[in-house]
Amino acid sequence: MVVDAEFLQSIPYFNGLSSAELESISQLVSERKVERGEIILYEDEPAEGLFLVVSGAVKVFKTSAGGKEQILSIVRPGESFNDVPIFDDGLNPASAQAMGEVVLYELKKSNLKALLQTYPQVALNVIKVLAGQVRNLVSLVEDLSFRHVIGRVARILVEHAGDGTNPGQKLTQQNMAAMAGTAREVVGRSLKALEDEGMIRMDRHRIVITNKEALKEMIDSSL
Repeated sequence: MVVDAEFLQSIPYFNGLSSAELESISQLVSERKVERGEIILYEDEPAEGLFLVVSGAVKVFKTSAGGKEQILSIVRPGESFNDVPIFDDGLNPASAQAMGEVVLYELKKSNLKALLQTYPQVALNVIKVLAGQVRNLVSLVEDLSFRHVIGRVARILVEHAGDGTNPGQKLTQQNMAAMAGTAREVVGRSLKALEDEGMIRMDRHRIVITNKEALKEMIDSSL
């Protein structure tokens, strides 16, 4: 498959690179198509490469010994996952699964390390990407530790649900429970409460935000 060098320009890792540099990098990237529900990688296995999402969405998650799932992030087009073990030579810290049909670009560990030496700008970009991921994890810890469940659900909706024009990312109540660190039934009650308050409406099993500002206020007041 021919890798789209122009698409690489939208990837934070390659911000600031010239067209010629992107074209050269595209020769090191391979394309991979993944079916809905397919596991892309498992936690605690050796990391082979960095993945970039071209289309679709990928959930990155941890699973407890008892089988409980905690979704750490949902990775969308233009974003990357499995970054950390590529740089610290450790094992995959989490599993990743396709939420629908997904197209990925993969950059092998050895190739990425060579790029860091060849293009200093990539090294600077890596720092920004990893710093952003740390911020997201800190926000997740804050949510799980201090925020009431309805506030966690409100944040998930603000970040992922549609507004009537943009369909947003389709999430099941089980997905939302795994993101909010709670049970599906609790998510269901939270959604009903938000609907009763006029902040959302259900449209053929899809959640549509009707009052985004009110949802944001709910997030702020739930700490």
